[in-house]
Amino acid sequence: MKPCLSFLLASILAMVIQARTTLEADPNEVFEDWLFGLESEALEAGIRRDLLEDVLPDIELIPRVIELDRNQPEGRLSFAEYLTKVVPKSRVDAGKRFMEENRTLLAEVESDYLVQLRFVVALWGIESDFGRFTGGFSVINSLATLAYDGRRSSFFRSELINALKILNLGEITNEEMLGSWAGAMGQCQFMPSSFHSFAEDYDNDGKRDIWNSQADVFASIANYLHQSGWRFDQTWGRKVRLPQGFDTSAIGLKEIRPIGEWQKMGIRRNDGGELPGRQLAAAIVLPDGDGSTAYMVYDNFRNIMKWNRSVYFALAVGTLSDQLGK
Repeated sequence: MKPCLSFLLASILAMVIQARTTLEADPNEVFEDWLFGLESEALEAGIRRDLLEDVLPDIELIPRVIELDRNQPEGRLSFAEYLTKVVPKSRVDAGKRFMEENRTLLAEVESDYLVQLRFVVALWGIESDFGRFTGGFSVINSLATLAYDGRRSSFFRSELINALKILNLGEITNEEMLGSWAGAMGQCQFMPSSFHSFAEDYDNDGKRDIWNSQADVFASIANYLHQSGWRFDQTWGRKVRLPQGFDTSAIGLKEIRPIGEWQKMGIRRNDGGELPGRQLAAAIVLPDGDGSTAYMVYDNFRNIMKWNRSVYFALAVGTLSDQLGK
């Protein structure tokens, strides 16, 4: 090996070793500084010092959370594949059973919030499989990890402060506050900010317990939809059939027309029948683009998308709600 090349490689190796040493030494100091800033912000937000002294020293960064955040599936399921996964017959059957078991409570929630109970159960089923899977991650640790990570630090830092506020109110203990790796909590998988805005103490026990109280879970889901502008006199949408040669560039969520205009353009129910005569504002969506199944969607579809801004998700909720209503 030539002397100059040998010297160059040695220099590069020394730089790599120094960089690795720095990376191993600096994060602890940086994280301590970060925690100090978090404590100051939390105190300004009205969170008790004794709570922070109890919670902050126990915060642990979770490498698995970063791994899950970084390595979400790159491949994209087709809507048909997604629907098969999210709305299997087993979930429909379980949903119908749970509806019957909780019909009295659900009917009260429906009356109080003016949201059809089938939509409440559909969201409950898709979010947590009717309360079976709510997540086993510490919400505080997950949010701290994502806030410190930096990729979406501002959003998750805000959610972390909101989570600390939930502890500050005594709604739940830090040990009991478990959720998904991204910080979604309870049987309805609310982020902390949504908890503050929409969670309800429907059983009047002094706590908004979306982890264990079905009354609170159902009312919280219904309250979210109600405050989003839910129309009790409307459904979400339906499958439709486009005429042959239809110009699909003229459709999409931003293209809203009365149902009658779509009828004049040749669009029909999926079975070929006439569209409903009621002149609701409607849009046409193709979840997988040209050639995929077409859906006519109404205002309540947009309200579901305020919960989760995914067309796939909103169509799945609508589809499951229809199956539960049969």
